[in-house]
Parts: sequence; structure tokens; C-alpha cells
Amino acid sequence: MNLASIWHVILATGLSVIAFRVGVTLNAKVKSPLLNPLLIAIFIVVGVLVLFGIPFADYTDGSGAISFFLGPATAVLAYSIYRQLKVLRENFLPVFIGCLVGSITSMASAVAFCKLFGLDNSVALSMVPKSVTTPIAMAVTNELGGTMAVTVTVVIATGIMGAILSPLLVRVFHLRNPVATGVAIGTCSHAVGTTKAVQMGELEGAMSGVAIGVAGLLTVVIVLIGSMVLGIS
Repeated sequence: MNLASIWHVILATGLSVIAFRVGVTLNAKVKSPLLNPLLIAIFIVVGVLVLFGIPFADYTDGSGAISFFLGPATAVLAYSIYRQLKVLRENFLPVFIGCLVGSITSMASAVAFCKLFGLDNSVALSMVPKSVTTPIAMAVTNELGGTMAVTVTVVIATGIMGAILSPLLVRVFHLRNPVATGVAIGTCSHAVGTTKAVQMGELEGAMSGVAIGVAGLLTVVIVLIGSMVLGIS
């Protein structure tokens, strides 16, 4: 690794960590769902890059150190499921059906959105895994032949919207069951939404974590079956 590459790693990692830390601090002080830490971090990173004229390529070149942890983070989802095996056994059918319906609805809504606005098929394929966690979404997009940048963007946007809107939607639909609340949030808005579920309650957060893994697996299975049926490679 040359000196330039080392600088890029330090720049990307340091800037990302500091930006997110600022976002967490602001969110804790203001306590507004609109001040989502990830959203704040994105604005800070983009602002710093633009202000100091830092090429985006330099930032992305150094982000491998962060991207490396996406794989282990996905594996950790299995641990969250293991910790909640008792609750999962007691509510297996509702959790499974909730994740299945949520996953299908999410994928179908992405395709319908693209058809409605006349977007091409490559965009539609890239948006299909918008509600699952980033590593799984990237794998699904790779399988479908979509555009990775579009997928990452819509996944982040979906998560942020879930974190912002989930408390309101829980009240609007009068959700009282913590298992249902957690499953709904985790299925629709993956890890970013789960941060809000954790704030709602321990069981909500735990079930949201379970839903991330279950919905992710279901999405992969559905995509693989759909790919074989439709001949997508």
C-alpha cells in the first residue's frame, strides 16, 4: 500500500467516524427523528469533500476499510436471531409471514415505482432490494445485474425514511404489539430503522434485528427463484 492509499484510508475512515459521531451527538441533544445520525453524516461528508475540493474517488478508494466490516456485520445478524430464539419460536408464524409479506411488498413497490415513472429495467432491478441491509442488497443487485451505486443509495434512503417515519406510522396504525412493531420496522428499513426500534423498547429492537436477518434471507431466496423462472442472470 503506497502513501496515497494510506492517506485515502485515513481520510475516509476518519471523516466517516467523526461525521457519524457528530450526527449521534446532535440527535441525542435535539431528539428529533429528522436529525438522523446517518443523514447528518452524509451531509457532513459531502460538505467537507466539496469545501476542500477533495475528489470523491479519493474518499471511495479509502472506504474499503469500512466496507470490509459489512460482511462480518451481516454474519452478526445470525447471532441476533440466536439470542431471540425463544421469542422467535413462540411467534414463528407471525414473524415469518410478516417478513415474507413485507419483503414481497417492498420488492413489488420498487418495481411499480419504476414503471410508474418510466424508469428503465436496470434501475428497477437495482431498487428491488431497497429494504434489506446493504451487504445483502449488494449481493442481490449483483445477481440481478443492477447498478450497485443505485442500490446503495436507495437502501440508505429507505433506512433513513424508516427511522424518521416509523414512530409516526406506529401511532397512525395503532401498533401495540412490540413483536409486530419490531418486525415491521426491521423488514422495511433494515439496520438504520432498527436504531429507532431499539429506542422504542428492548423487544422492539430485538425483533427488528431478527426481521433484518429473516427478511434478508427471504429476499435472497425470492430473487434466486425469480431469476431462475425469468431467466435473469
